[in-house]
Amino acid sequence: MTGLRLASSPRRSGGARTLPIVEVFGPTLQGEGPASGELSAFLRLGGCNLACTWCDSAYTWDGGRYDLRMEISHLSPLEILPLVPDVRNCVVTGGEPLLYQDRAEFVEVLQMMRARGQRIHVETNGTISPNPQVLDLVDLFVVSPKLAHARAQKSRTTPALHPGWREAREMAEVHLKVVVMSRDDVRETARLAQTFGWNPHRVWVMPEGTDIETLARRWPEVCDWAIEAGLNVSHRLHVLAWGDERGK
Repeated sequence: MTGLRLASSPRRSGGARTLPIVEVFGPTLQGEGPASGELSAFLRLGGCNLACTWCDSAYTWDGGRYDLRMEISHLSPLEILPLVPDVRNCVVTGGEPLLYQDRAEFVEVLQMMRARGQRIHVETNGTISPNPQVLDLVDLFVVSPKLAHARAQKSRTTPALHPGWREAREMAEVHLKVVVMSRDDVRETARLAQTFGWNPHRVWVMPEGTDIETLARRWPEVCDWAIEAGLNVSHRLHVLAWGDERGK
């Protein structure tokens, strides 16, 4: 398993034809959601339009706690591709990766990964719906709308699920994955899915927690609540294996 925090590398090109990259790592295992346990590489972009209090990747966007000039490197598509391990799945995550979907360099990176045979998974907070080009290139979207406990508002951004996902889920494989802390959170997730007409087989709830002790305490009750609501449940396998270590 390898991980690379790119800002520590001398390769920082900058300019308009670049993307803000925080880290690339793998081969590793996807720890969450419908692809849990699958061999994957991760490409993490900087920047987010939300500010969740329990965010486990705040180093991608929180300039109050992190020096983003040290965390983020600006790399061109031709610089990014060789850094991404060539394994079956590449998970494009953040931050919020769909902030960059209208930029040619974002599409170019996806196209190059598809050309070498990789499946592309995108993790998104659901506030932005994918444009047609990105929708065509991505094999799996995992959409994680934020509930009230995330206190996710940032500036004028609302954490509400974008209505465009109604159409997107008919054109691609799209799953909901919601972080929960209580039975009420699970019930709210079920109501959200019902409101959007989302197939419960593609809805997952996951306990909030970035350490083994917290997850062990919450896991049994979240399982009970998920069964009660007729939803899937996801653990955080990477935390069980490696704790809260970055690049794993």
